[in-house]
Parts: sequence; C-alpha cells; structure tokens
Amino acid sequence: MENPAKILLVEDNQMDIILTLDAFREAKLKNEIKVVRNGQEALDYLLGRNKFNDRTIYPMPNLILLDLKMPGIDGFEVLRQIKSTEVLKRIPVIILTSSKEEGDRTLSYDIGANSYLLKPVSFDGFTDVVKKIDDYWFTLNINAPGV
Repeated sequence: MENPAKILLVEDNQMDIILTLDAFREAKLKNEIKVVRNGQEALDYLLGRNKFNDRTIYPMPNLILLDLKMPGIDGFEVLRQIKSTEVLKRIPVIILTSSKEEGDRTLSYDIGANSYLLKPVSFDGFTDVVKKIDDYWFTLNINAPGV
C-alpha cells in the first residue's frame, strides 16, 4: 500500500481509545486513524451522512477496528450493516473487544467479521497487537478490489 492505510476505530471507552492511539504511535505506524464513539456514528461515517459527508476530511477506511459492547447500536449491528451494504462489505472488519464469550466470537464470524482479537491488558501487549495488525492487514494481506 503506497499511502498509510486509513483505519476507522469504533470504540466508546475513552481509555481504550487513548490506549489504541498511543499503541499506534509507540509502534511508529503512520496510519490515519479516525475515531467514532458509538455505532450510530460509525454508520454515519461509513455512509457519509450528517457531519461525515466530506470524504476529504472523513475518507473511507481501509480497515475497521470495531468494539462489540457499545450502548445504542452495538458492534454486532454495525457489522451486520457493513456486511450487507454493497459499498462497505469488502472493507475488512477486525473485532477488537474484551469479550471472551464464545457466543460473541461465533456471532461475529457468522455476521462476517474478518478477525476477532481480544484487547490486551498491558500497553506492551496492545502495541504488539497493533504491529501484528499492520504486518498482516497492510503488508501480507492482499485486499479485495476496491478496498
């Protein structure tokens, strides 16, 4: 990928947002990361609605990091809508959650998640996960056309 990949982080917990952004900085990754704080904002961003209608400011992401447990529209519903919308369905979605529940993992994959990662508890662990996401999704993986 010539330019750094664009990532949409969908996360309602401020501490997890800070941890994720700090881990990307610590790993010296140059990805452009946009943050939305709930499922409704995620869908508005992805569909270019409301305040997200300017694609020069809010570009389509190459990858989505999606939390599951959010108030209102949860991550499962966001994932359902992404995978059932023609212009969005090929964007890789990585579930990044603290849920170890087998039912959550099963449902995520059934709906169309591309990966399911548990949030590490330490900063070093989080930095390692971020590096591995970059290595796999932006170095080794060949994206679907149009992503």
